[in-house]
Amino acid sequence: MTLALDPAAQDLLFREAHTVNSFTDEPVSEEQVQAIYDLVKYAPTAFNQSPLRIVLVRSAEARERLVPHMAEGNQPKTASAPLVAILAADNEFHEELPSLFPHAPQIKDAFFSERGTREQAAGFNASLQAGYFIVGIRAAGLAAGPMTGFDPAGVQKEFLDDDHTPLMIVNIGKPGENAWKPRSPRLAFDQVVTTV
Repeated sequence: MTLALDPAAQDLLFREAHTVNSFTDEPVSEEQVQAIYDLVKYAPTAFNQSPLRIVLVRSAEARERLVPHMAEGNQPKTASAPLVAILAADNEFHEELPSLFPHAPQIKDAFFSERGTREQAAGFNASLQAGYFIVGIRAAGLAAGPMTGFDPAGVQKEFLDDDHTPLMIVNIGKPGENAWKPRSPRLAFDQVVTTV
């Protein structure tokens, strides 16, 4: 067998998973989100920096603050999703490095003393973690609707601070009626992979 995962797991995580556009009203529990995070916290990041920060938007009041910052086509999806997560990069992640990378605590100052360097590293590594977060949602039997169509400055001002850069908004829940559009084409192996 080429892959260690059984075909049903491959389908759940990859082949049958789509970006979801509608949801049932079944809630997403705190326990489900904790179980998802307990899987995805193992995503690889440089120096184990782990810069992803997640803001869960549960209350109606918080949802009303978020929806106006979404692109027009994304507003209904975000308004109706059982749970919405704001994924952000912590640009001050280096403060955690002495505990996250204890065998080389000097990394904090040696590599990340400059804000610009931190922002670049935080954005890239938090994006890796965000990819794992989406797969973790699928592993929980839920569907994810990740979106970058939103006003980053507005979301940052409303929910974050200057040390956190919003990366994407993810609607989370059980797929509803007509949840998916037809799958778009993907590039073939030979179009992507070169062997040297």
